[in-house]
Amino acid sequence: MKLIDLTHPVGPTEEDPEPVSTEHRDIRPAAAEPYVAVVHNFRHNGMVGTYVDFPGHIVATDDGADAANYPPEKLFRVPAAVIHLDRPDGSGAVTAEELAAACPQPPSGGGLIVNALGTKRFDAIEERSVWLGSDAVEWIAGTGAHILVSDIYESRELHGVFAGLFGAGISTVCYPVRLHELTAEKVLLTVLFARVPGAKQLPCRVLAEVE
Repeated sequence: MKLIDLTHPVGPTEEDPEPVSTEHRDIRPAAAEPYVAVVHNFRHNGMVGTYVDFPGHIVATDDGADAANYPPEKLFRVPAAVIHLDRPDGSGAVTAEELAAACPQPPSGGGLIVNALGTKRFDAIEERSVWLGSDAVEWIAGTGAHILVSDIYESRELHGVFAGLFGAGISTVCYPVRLHELTAEKVLLTVLFARVPGAKQLPCRVLAEVE
């Protein structure tokens, strides 16, 4: 079994030039030698690195799930089908027909991974110039998948992709990397994050096991 890390690391952004800072603290125990402790301070919003959105990311589709109460068995080694396309920059909406042609045996529940951009990363194209068409969203919802990992989602005009997915009870993982390395049609998908009560969106670690 090969383990592939699909996670884009948390790094500086225009909004958060220093999302993680470090301080050293002198610790002087009563019965031991003094030492210097490393303490990290985190300051960022939920959309850094690779991150997960629960349906509650949109108020109208909030189903009560959050980072503390989401069932861990729905995030750990979940069977997931993998779809590969190779859409060029600016090529518009991905259709249900394309997804179906690339995935003859869609999942019945579990997870779904959409690699629409081939070997290109999500940030190698003009932002939102390739997106999931409305019929593609319906097709994904029809598979019964409860978690979607994809390198594309919305268009510039915001066609309601997330509303459609969240309304179907599908949580989404945004800004994954290395999707083209998933050479198998199916993998075991694991999504990890801190257990934060009330958090509807937060950075995550995404791992895929490939035979």
